[in-house]
Amino acid sequence: MAGEPELRQPKNYEEEEVTSRNQGFAENDPEGLICTPKSLQGHLTRVPWLLLLLISLGLFLLMLATLIQVSRIPAYSKGQTQDQQGSSSLGRGAVPQEQTHSGLEQIQQIQQQLTQLNASLAGLCRPCPWDWELFQGSCYLFSRTLGSWETSASSCKNLGAHLVIINSVAEQLFLKYWHIRKSQLTWVGLSDHRSEGSWQWVDDTPLKLSFWKEGEPNNVGDEDCVVMAEDKWNDSICTANNFWVCEKPSAPCPGH
Repeated sequence: MAGEPELRQPKNYEEEEVTSRNQGFAENDPEGLICTPKSLQGHLTRVPWLLLLLISLGLFLLMLATLIQVSRIPAYSKGQTQDQQGSSSLGRGAVPQEQTHSGLEQIQQIQQQLTQLNASLAGLCRPCPWDWELFQGSCYLFSRTLGSWETSASSCKNLGAHLVIINSVAEQLFLKYWHIRKSQLTWVGLSDHRSEGSWQWVDDTPLKLSFWKEGEPNNVGDEDCVVMAEDKWNDSICTANNFWVCEKPSAPCPGH
C-alpha cells in the first residue's frame, strides 16, 4: 500500500563477505597464481584432456618399441639357426671352410713342386747310360776293345744288351757314321753258325733287310759271323778279334 515502508530482503552478509574477499584476492593476484573456486573449476576441466594426451603418447611409444623388437626377431632367429647348424656340423667333425681352403692350397703347391721336380729330372735325365749313344729309342755302345764274335755277344749280354740288330736304312746309316769315325771292322749280331746260309739275328729273327758288300757273303774259310766293313757287310771268321756294337732300349724319362 501507498505509504507503507518497502520490505527489503535481508542481505546475506556471508556471501557478500566471500565475494568481496575473492575480489580482493583477484585484485591482489594479477598473475592468477591464487586459485579461486571459479579458476579451480577451469583447471579441473582441462586436466582430463592433458592426462588422456599423455596416456595416448605413452601407448604410441610402447607400440613403436614393440614393433621394433618384433622386426628384429627373424634376423636374430635366422642367425642363431645358422650358428647352431654350424656348431652341430663342427660337432660332427666337419672341417671349417678356412682350413679346407688352406688344405687345398697346400695340395696345389705340392703338385706344382712335383711338376717342377719332374721337369728338372726330365732335363737331367739320360735315357742312355754314359758312353752310350741314343738313336730312335735305342742306346748303342761302341766298344773300345777287341774280341771275338762270341766274346762280344757275351759282353753285350752282361750289360743288359745284345749285339746290334739292324732293322732299317736309318739305323744302318747311323752305324755307318760311327764305323767311318772308327775306321775299324765291327761285329754285328748276325750269323749263320746254326745253319749254313740261314742268317739269323741274335734274337733268332731271320734276316730280311741286308747291306752286303758286293760278292758277299762268300763263306771263304767257314765265315759264319758278320762284320761291318766301311758301309757294307761282310762275313768273317767268328774267332777274329774286332770291335763290336751293343744295343738296348732306352729308358723313359720322368713325365714321358
